[in-house]
Amino acid sequence: MRLKTKYHGEIEAASDSIIQFPSGIPGFLDEKEFVLLPFGAESPFFILQSVNTKELAFVMTIPFLFFKDYAIDLDDATIEQLEIESEQDVAVYVILTLEDPFENTTANLLAPVIINQKNKRAKQVILTGTTYKTKHPLMEQKEV
Repeated sequence: MRLKTKYHGEIEAASDSIIQFPSGIPGFLDEKEFVLLPFGAESPFFILQSVNTKELAFVMTIPFLFFKDYAIDLDDATIEQLEIESEQDVAVYVILTLEDPFENTTANLLAPVIINQKNKRAKQVILTGTTYKTKHPLMEQKEV
């Protein structure tokens, strides 16, 4: 399928690469289909691109690359909703708020995006009982 994207122009995406968000994403409840695209070769960043809305794309990263002690516990309802059978099936991403200069970019550790890689079902989970916030400085955490 041909997709028009915010950052990659027009691309070809396989139908089996579509990630389903049954409940949408908070703030975008009608947006239920996305594809995950690498930002570039060897980049730690990814684009979560809406299948239906070219302008809707979230820049994300794998939090463990920048926040070594990041840990989450998924509730039973999320595990059931995403049909997670094994920890190995789960991919965890966090949405970034890009700033200029880039060194001021922040990561939303309070609401990670959880993807069951096996069945392509996903959800942005809002964590409770944690000290994580929506704006953690990204670059201060990166070990050089």
